[in-house]
Amino acid sequence: MRFKIYSIFLTVFLLLFLIVSPTLAIAEEMTDGAEIFTVHCVGCHPNGNNIIRRGKNLKMRALKRNKVDTLDAVINIVTYGKNNMSAYKGKLTKDEIKTVSEYVLDQARNNWRNP
Repeated sequence: MRFKIYSIFLTVFLLLFLIVSPTLAIAEEMTDGAEIFTVHCVGCHPNGNNIIRRGKNLKMRALKRNKVDTLDAVINIVTYGKNNMSAYKGKLTKDEIKTVSEYVLDQARNNWRNP
């Protein structure tokens, strides 16, 4: 009987742990621009390209042409979205948005070559 109670207790504890621990990991703020970009952006922007609209890529030439070549402009697009670009306000913190925006501009200046 005692073994059965311990088994039930252990099972409940493990289930709660498995439910809560991924939530805690997701809630942690990401601080690396490359990591944020990989998780949230690379699906549409692999290597700075754009799989939805080719001319709206993240290369410096396109950013300048579309007047999105400053940190404030990139932060605005990431935060509020535009046309097919999803808004990330509420999905990312302000710090994460700034970090990934800085990463995008750094990569654009490097022509999306790995440093």
